[in-house]
Amino acid sequence: MFFVEVFYTILLRAIFTFIKTLNYCFMRHTLFKFLALFCLAFTSAQNVDVSGTIQDESGIPIPGVNIIVKNTTKGSVSDFDGNFTVTGVEIGSTLTFSYIGYITQELVVKDKSNLSITLAEDVAKLDEVVVIGYGTQTKKEITGAVSVVSSETIEKLKPTRIEQALQGQVAGVNVTANSGSPGAGATINIRGVSTNGDSRPLILVDGNVIEDLSVINPADIESMNILKDATAGIYGVRAANGVILITTKTGRKDMPLTIEYNAYAGFQETTRKMSVLNATEYALIVNEAFAAGGSTPPYTDISGLGKGTDWQDVIFQSAPIQSHNISFRAGKGKSSYSYSGSFLTQDGIVGGSKSNFTRFTNSLAYNLDFLENFKFKSGLTLTRQNSKGLPENALGSVLFNALNMAPTFTVYDENGGFTLAEGLGGEVINPLAQIENTYNRNKVMKLNGFAGLSYNFLEHFTAEANIQFNYAEVSNFSFDPIDYYGVGKVFNTLKSGVFEGFNIFRDYTFDGFIKYENTFNDTHKLNVLLGTSVFKTTGMFSGATASDIKNNDIAFASVAEASDPQDIYKELGRNPTFDARLLSYFSRVQYDYKGKYLFSAVVRRDGSTKFGPENKFGIFPSGSIGWVASDEAFLKDSNFMNFLKVRASYGILGNDRIGDYRFVSLLTGEGTYFFGGNDRENEYFGKASGPISNPQIKWEKQKTLDVGLDMRFLNNKIDLTTDYFKRRTEDLLVSPDISGLLGTGAPPFVNAGIVENTGIEFAIGYSDNLSENFKFSIKYNVTAIKNEVISVSGEGEYLEGGGFGISQPAISRMEAGYPLGYFVGFQTAGIFQNQSEIDNAAVGEVAPQPGDFRFVDQLTVPIYDPETNEIIRYEADGVINLDDRVNLGNPLPAATMGLNISFDYKKWDFAAYAFASLGNEIVRNYERNQQAVNKPSWYLDRWTGEGTTNTAPRVSIGPSSNTVFSDFYVEDGSFVRLQNAQLGYTFSNDSGDSKLKSFRIYLSGSNLFTLTKYNGYDPTAGTGAPIGGGIDQGFYPSARTYLLGVNVKF
Repeated sequence: MFFVEVFYTILLRAIFTFIKTLNYCFMRHTLFKFLALFCLAFTSAQNVDVSGTIQDESGIPIPGVNIIVKNTTKGSVSDFDGNFTVTGVEIGSTLTFSYIGYITQELVVKDKSNLSITLAEDVAKLDEVVVIGYGTQTKKEITGAVSVVSSETIEKLKPTRIEQALQGQVAGVNVTANSGSPGAGATINIRGVSTNGDSRPLILVDGNVIEDLSVINPADIESMNILKDATAGIYGVRAANGVILITTKTGRKDMPLTIEYNAYAGFQETTRKMSVLNATEYALIVNEAFAAGGSTPPYTDISGLGKGTDWQDVIFQSAPIQSHNISFRAGKGKSSYSYSGSFLTQDGIVGGSKSNFTRFTNSLAYNLDFLENFKFKSGLTLTRQNSKGLPENALGSVLFNALNMAPTFTVYDENGGFTLAEGLGGEVINPLAQIENTYNRNKVMKLNGFAGLSYNFLEHFTAEANIQFNYAEVSNFSFDPIDYYGVGKVFNTLKSGVFEGFNIFRDYTFDGFIKYENTFNDTHKLNVLLGTSVFKTTGMFSGATASDIKNNDIAFASVAEASDPQDIYKELGRNPTFDARLLSYFSRVQYDYKGKYLFSAVVRRDGSTKFGPENKFGIFPSGSIGWVASDEAFLKDSNFMNFLKVRASYGILGNDRIGDYRFVSLLTGEGTYFFGGNDRENEYFGKASGPISNPQIKWEKQKTLDVGLDMRFLNNKIDLTTDYFKRRTEDLLVSPDISGLLGTGAPPFVNAGIVENTGIEFAIGYSDNLSENFKFSIKYNVTAIKNEVISVSGEGEYLEGGGFGISQPAISRMEAGYPLGYFVGFQTAGIFQNQSEIDNAAVGEVAPQPGDFRFVDQLTVPIYDPETNEIIRYEADGVINLDDRVNLGNPLPAATMGLNISFDYKKWDFAAYAFASLGNEIVRNYERNQQAVNKPSWYLDRWTGEGTTNTAPRVSIGPSSNTVFSDFYVEDGSFVRLQNAQLGYTFSNDSGDSKLKSFRIYLSGSNLFTLTKYNGYDPTAGTGAPIGGGIDQGFYPSARTYLLGVNVKF
């Protein structure tokens, strides 16, 4: 090319010299015309190399921009500095510059001069590609309810677990933290709780099914797409509760080596402490209770008690947290690769290093285009986790003990040992001694990977096959040393013991499918998908115990070195295993006419080993339609409405999340047998019948309807989305209580019950560049859901669960006409002020005294006319018993919402987001209600005589019904929380003479404050159980976190 250019340059100069020697005008004009035509011909045939730089409106280089010579396959990709070069471009050709989130730009090549391209942000982002399952669509084409969380959002939140990046960010998605302890998981519900079984959504990372989100480093995520309606049916049985599709960051073709380092460090602290009695207040209350019960008050002199020990101050502490992540991404002409490594360690605000969580993650991805039409993709992730835990959210947990331990006790006795919690019942012990004597450790090694091969043929066809696998080893260790907490304590250990467990989990998924994609006459677009999927999961459990640890020392705590080792599955005769499989066939047809009339239909046939031969397979169809009204003539030129789409979907999805092989009777139980006598030497262990089978169990089915509206107006500055949805789950797979006459195994699963969720989602956002240096964005979303159980197995029947206090009936139910998991208990009507009120009221078995609760007599009996024997009215039966319990609320929020605000000013950036939950109740169950334990501060407002109060009962060590479950223990769990606020400053390399491209430093605060009426530690925490959730036994609270971090890009 160089020699050709030199030749033509010399030739042109010679021609111009010749023209100057001509004197005749007509020859000059004739030759000039000839020269012009010659030069034009030369120019039009000339190829040049086009180079340049691409940046955004703020001047920051954009890597990864696709530069294509229009109507050809020739092109390039910008590097990390935004630089690009396209070789051999013909003069007059059009270059197309495209990148997700920016408006596509075209430029005609006139010469080989260096180009400076500025891409404007596409606020509408209608052409942004969204992963929808076995394929992609643009936002404009989507007919389902799909929400997207970007990497920018995740980066600003700095979550330690991915679930935290969903709360308040996506309408219809509610996240309940199972605990605030380091590394604790969360329960994700998409559009409510629609089953009393496993309600987790299906989660895929780069197409790989992941059961546990802890294996993914949040910094590796490029985007999260949440499928919330029937369009998730393409994934079949596992998608009944919604789908979360995660795409990780990876390299791109022709991408230079890009290095990014992210790190943060900070500390955590508790957000609140409960108000309990100090030593002096406690002694006065205890004396009063003893006196009311007819006993001698134990504290004869309270003048020197003061405030005593604040046990919450003793156990809560500031805890460090730090994270480091480094990634490498690059690509060549036909390949790309990426690697990332991360490290996270976090101590607990209770127990410090005794509740530490540490995670190492390594991820590697490689993609290759080879031959002419083949594409290969692969990825591998290795995660190692080490965690230590303390007893929590249960009777006798550390926080439970801190709340109930007497403030008159010191932490240590006069000999330097831990103070014994004498006289406080069998469950309350010194919490600091409990932490000292707790040795729990959990180690997890997880390896997951995928590989895929695709082949394009016959121009419009693509065949693709993918294999994915997950492998995990889980090791559990606990050491219980000899310890003594006081007389009669249930936690006293007379003989040291050790436990070691080792479990293995494996699964693999194979997907094979063919796609046909074609557009006819720029009018009809047709996509057809046909495929199959095979899934298998297996696992094995093992464990052993031993006792008499040498020197009672953790250093010698192992089954191998201890005495009397025992296999915990000895009676079973083998280690338990599980094996479940799915075989599926699926098809999808997508069609659009002129890009404005959209249609999609899916049918999937799933077969599961969870069901018997007659019910093994189920067929689940779904369909969706859409209308882009803004492309119609009557709206196309609107200055107000930029985009308007109406969409609707309906489908049936299946669910099989129950135990394996419950349709057939198996000898999977444990039995003890005696042969030749009843003595120890005649005792033998062996197999016994397992859970009771039900050959008739079949698929749980969810029928889901969605009608949605997507709008953008005012130059795409305002984005609005709203949906109405209804999810009806039929043939619920439940395990009801049964008579012991049917056998000794676990109850069978039966199809019984219907649950319905009806709701509305609304999301609105405003984004604008208010000036050259100032960008502003605000987003708000709200979801309102009504949950109702339509029926259970039979009229008047119900399922129950959830405990309260000691030896009290279950307080949570699944019953027709009520929300799933509602609380049932006694309704109070104030306090009995005198004996006359008691004599004229209904009472229970325990005779009340003035100062005790008055319960409402709810059960009525018919009163008959003595002459006609007809019912003339109903009256209360005059007795307080379990039949008088009523609905006291439920743990399901009536509405959830989120608010996100961000702005950028020059090189400063700020972001904050809050979320709220309204209408849910929480049961307060962290009070031991024993005669000498500490008590909440509301006891200061107790009843002390007629007319003193009508809300809080008297104190007494005598018998009373004040501690039975009633509305007194149910509190409003609504809250508003400022979850995160972050301020950052970016030092960019404007000179371009350094390998350092940008350096950002930021300050971040999480869980900064919570507005709530709830008196417990944390209104956002819960077990997530459909029946029995929302009962607070001393939840480990989510910590307030302050971080200082850096983002460095090379």
